[in-house]
Amino acid sequence: MADLTDLDKKALLALARETIRGRLAPGRHPAPAVPGAACAEKRGVFVTLHRDGELRGCIGYPLPMKPLWEAVPEMALAAAFEDPRFPAVSAGELGAIDIEISVLTVPQKVDGTGDVLVGRDGIIVSKGLQRGLLLPQVPLEQGWDLEQYISYGCRKAGLPADEWMRGVQIETFQAIVFGEKKHGEDA
Repeated sequence: MADLTDLDKKALLALARETIRGRLAPGRHPAPAVPGAACAEKRGVFVTLHRDGELRGCIGYPLPMKPLWEAVPEMALAAAFEDPRFPAVSAGELGAIDIEISVLTVPQKVDGTGDVLVGRDGIIVSKGLQRGLLLPQVPLEQGWDLEQYISYGCRKAGLPADEWMRGVQIETFQAIVFGEKKHGEDA
C-alpha cells in the first residue's frame, strides 16, 4: 500500500470540494490536480464535512471497494447530499464547510475491547445484522474513554450501549486523516 503524499492529499481534498461545487453550480470549474499513483489503489475512505466545528455530514466505505480517486468524489457527494442526519448542503454554505478525508486500513477482527487503542483505532461493532462504525478521531474529539467509545459504537449499531458486555464482534482499523483545516489552522 503506497503512502499518500502531501500533493495527493491536496488533490483529493480539491477533488472532493470541486465535486460538491459542481453539483451545486453546474458549469465549468477548474479541474483539480491529478492525484498520484497511491490514489489509484482501492482503499476504504470516509469524507467528513464540518461547519463551524460541528459535524455536517459523514459517509464512506469501510472496505477497499474503489480507487481513492473514484471513491472520494462519490463519498463527498454522499456526505453533502445524502447523509440522512442532515439537510443537503446548500450553495450558500459551501464556503463555510471544511472537508476532512479519512483513508482506512482494512478492518481486522480483535478478541475484545482490550485490543482497542483509543486515538489509534477506528471501530466497527456488530452483532447479527447490526453494525456501527466510528472513525479513530471521534473519541478524541468527544473526549471519550475506551468504555464510552465502545458504548457509542454499540449505539451506532442500533444496540444497547452496554451490549458489548454481553458479546459483540469488534473490528479495528487505522486511518490517515487529513483535511482543509485542523484545529482552526490550515492543514
